[in-house]
Amino acid sequence: MNRDDSEIGEGQNGRPASGRVGHRLWSAAARRRFWTRRSRKRGTSSKSAPTEVHGRNAQKRFGGVSPIARLSWRIGLALLAGAGGLLLDSCSTTDRAVVVPLSIEGATYVGDQTCADCHAEITRAFPASPHARLHLDNGQRLGQYGCESCHGPGSKHVAQGGRGGAEKFILNPGKDPQACLECHLEVRAEFHFPRHHPVLEGKMNCVQCHDPHGLDILKPAGGLAMARLNETCAQCHREQTRPFVYEHPALREGCTSCHQPHGSVNAQLLTEPDSNLCLRCHAQVPGPGASGRIYIGGRDHTSSLNFGSCWTAGCHAAVHGSNVQPALLY
Repeated sequence: MNRDDSEIGEGQNGRPASGRVGHRLWSAAARRRFWTRRSRKRGTSSKSAPTEVHGRNAQKRFGGVSPIARLSWRIGLALLAGAGGLLLDSCSTTDRAVVVPLSIEGATYVGDQTCADCHAEITRAFPASPHARLHLDNGQRLGQYGCESCHGPGSKHVAQGGRGGAEKFILNPGKDPQACLECHLEVRAEFHFPRHHPVLEGKMNCVQCHDPHGLDILKPAGGLAMARLNETCAQCHREQTRPFVYEHPALREGCTSCHQPHGSVNAQLLTEPDSNLCLRCHAQVPGPGASGRIYIGGRDHTSSLNFGSCWTAGCHAAVHGSNVQPALLY
């Protein structure tokens, strides 16, 4: 007896032995031999022997799974494998972003020198800006660097010749943040966090906090970072940045030491949602010996740690500064 005959467990007249195991292991080769022997006994051609079984008989013969169901599973697995291959390809071999030059209907690129004829005060300081040091791969075409990479093609703007309506034919990041967000994709994502400055809603714009041309000589080391640190925030948040008798030392490092300026998942744009924000500067140390007490700033805070964060537990409510209480309690 060969291997296939032993697997199918033949009974009388060459039929598979009764029993679930015999039916389940009945291979395609064994089915062909069975129908060939049966056709020879009846004097018919082996070509006329049935090759597939459908319906309830197929489900019974193949262990409760029909051939159609098996085919559907195979097709589904093949599609899933193809989709997985595309996903891996898109994540591992494709560039992070495709930078497409901005466009204005009917306008063409004219080059930076044309812009300098009218905007001399900006083009004179622009070489010191980090934007001027931006170089794209194969960026030899107009519109991939310089003024028009942010403002779009300027031929229609130039054609106005200083007449009214020239602003209609140029992109102004001061009014529409999309020109900035085409490159600053990580900032675009932050503006979709639950808490964010209303830039996408049109209530603010990027140039209120940033100087895209590099004219502000007082900006901190870091390129286009927020100019004059707290002074930029103070334009809107005057109550938090006003002078205090007892000021919070963190304000000397800038608002961004505690807040995310573009957006955050935490309330008030905080970088941390709980007391861990304060503990980055105010070290938490164990008490003397094995008492199990927790000291912060030289004071016992063991009982206070159960009441919430430092500013919501009814303790340090005046987090930006106080005129009457050195511990910023009120």
